[in-house]
Amino acid sequence: MQTAHKNQEEILAKLRIEKLNPMQEAAQEAIHQHPDVVLLSPTGTGKTLAFLLPILQGLDINCAEVQALILVPSRELAIQIEQVIREMGTGFKANAVYGGRPASKDRMELKHRPAILVGTPGRVADHLRREVFPVNDIKTLVLDEFDKSLEVGFELEMLEIIASLTHVQKKILTSATNETEIPGFVKLKSPQILDFSDNGDSSLEIQLVLSPDRDKLETLVDTLNRLGDQPGIVFCNFKDSIERISQYLFDHEINHGVFYGGMEQIDRERALIQFRNGTYQLLLATDLAARGIDIPELKFIIHYHLPNSGPEFTHRNGRTARMNSEGTAYVLQWEKEELPDFISDLKPKSGRVRDVLEGISAPSPLMRTLFISGGRKDKISKGDIAGLFFKQGQLQKDQLGMIEIKNDCAFVAVAAIEAKRLIKSLNNTKLKNKKVRITEI
Repeated sequence: MQTAHKNQEEILAKLRIEKLNPMQEAAQEAIHQHPDVVLLSPTGTGKTLAFLLPILQGLDINCAEVQALILVPSRELAIQIEQVIREMGTGFKANAVYGGRPASKDRMELKHRPAILVGTPGRVADHLRREVFPVNDIKTLVLDEFDKSLEVGFELEMLEIIASLTHVQKKILTSATNETEIPGFVKLKSPQILDFSDNGDSSLEIQLVLSPDRDKLETLVDTLNRLGDQPGIVFCNFKDSIERISQYLFDHEINHGVFYGGMEQIDRERALIQFRNGTYQLLLATDLAARGIDIPELKFIIHYHLPNSGPEFTHRNGRTARMNSEGTAYVLQWEKEELPDFISDLKPKSGRVRDVLEGISAPSPLMRTLFISGGRKDKISKGDIAGLFFKQGQLQKDQLGMIEIKNDCAFVAVAAIEAKRLIKSLNNTKLKNKKVRITEI
């Protein structure tokens, strides 16, 4: 078998990472030395890179079939891992398959086999039933956030997939918690377990914000106004509640995005893009956003609804105060509402909004997100887009934010005050010999 890949130093340099953290180093060694590895580490600690590096090192450049399969619980995580592999620039092809987009599009892409296939269990199982690609060369199986996949109801599909992969030599399971039992159908043999679930120098503060009313909307708005312009997530238990709360926040001129399972896939993707690039600092979300998606470091999270279980509380809180950082989890509690033991046992500080938070100005958007109708398939790069906005758009460096390139489009964050001018001057401009539309999303 011949392997061909950039060395680790080149990959890390391309990703702008100086060095691996202790968890990633331990995972690399374990995955190289053991056929079955279980990696437990909090959200945001770099598990994706921890398993991708050793997988890439073991790929055979002469093999034209799928060699590694990564199963994930959500579309967002599938897209995120595919993007990370592309950014590593190793030359090995990767594809993400998931529900919410036409299966025919998957089949077209899979005619040219990827070395690594990333997908949700439902869509992968469907392709296997249809024999869209052979499985004999799949030697590595990753169950990323395996407990979340079980939680959202993918157990039967996972069982079916694992039973069909008869040539797998290495299994890697990851989770953000050590509270879930590994199902027997995975058939691990004396796995090497790396438990970093309690590691990290993070400093999470938990505070109760008391609401005089059972309806906590006024308390939420007061809390957000006092927190000011910093990134955070408000967690709710129901999508219907999100729609109601969202309207209330807009009525009170608090800019935000929404993210929940009932949204169209394109709207979910765009919500995350706008949150990542600072178009808005606040995301109103269900537990779908608690883990497995690529979002920036948060200064706070707010539990508008109390979570239903201890693990849910842990995963939500894991979005802030990640490794070597500080953050606060605010629990909005109606004064007559009884706290579950997994919160009350932590003995959090308690008080009204004015006692818990010092007043700051309300959040205000600084960036806008522009859509460009050209992407990777048009050979358009981040450098091409930056050049267009700097030269023809006459933007200053501090007015251009994050650029995200998809297969057939791209998204660019620009200073809010420049958005309309840029659309007027750059729409229908040629970029890499392609006339592109530029609009605001």
